[in-house]
Amino acid sequence: MATLTSHKKLRYQPNVSEFLALCGRNYGYMQKWLPLDIAVGQSWQLEGEFGALLIRVLENTKYTQLVEISRPLKLIEFVNTPKVLVRVYHDAKLAEVLTGQQIYQLRPVYDYPNLRMYHRDEKYQVNAFLGELLKIGCQQRLVCQS
Repeated sequence: MATLTSHKKLRYQPNVSEFLALCGRNYGYMQKWLPLDIAVGQSWQLEGEFGALLIRVLENTKYTQLVEISRPLKLIEFVNTPKVLVRVYHDAKLAEVLTGQQIYQLRPVYDYPNLRMYHRDEKYQVNAFLGELLKIGCQQRLVCQS
């Protein structure tokens, strides 16, 4: 006797606790080198064992900062420079990616498949990528650029 099985796909549910933990870790990495009283427009470079990060402060308010983080590459004609725009929430102690290289506004969840082939958890993936970028700056040497 054949049994009927449902082929209904389960809807993706983001794990908010896991996402907030990731944003908290990213905030912890950034606090090692991001001063609160830095001037808007100021930039500097962190040089670590595995590369460098270029940091630029775009906005500085009482409780948040908007920071652009990129990783300069030597082979720029072959690969785009990885760049993210990060909102740092000092009151909540979180750092969240607002935009990525080709994504100008991240949504919490994407349908899959989609036209741009984003993952269902693209927002989590981009923030995890930020975590990997920030590991470069963990053991850093500052080079001011203003």
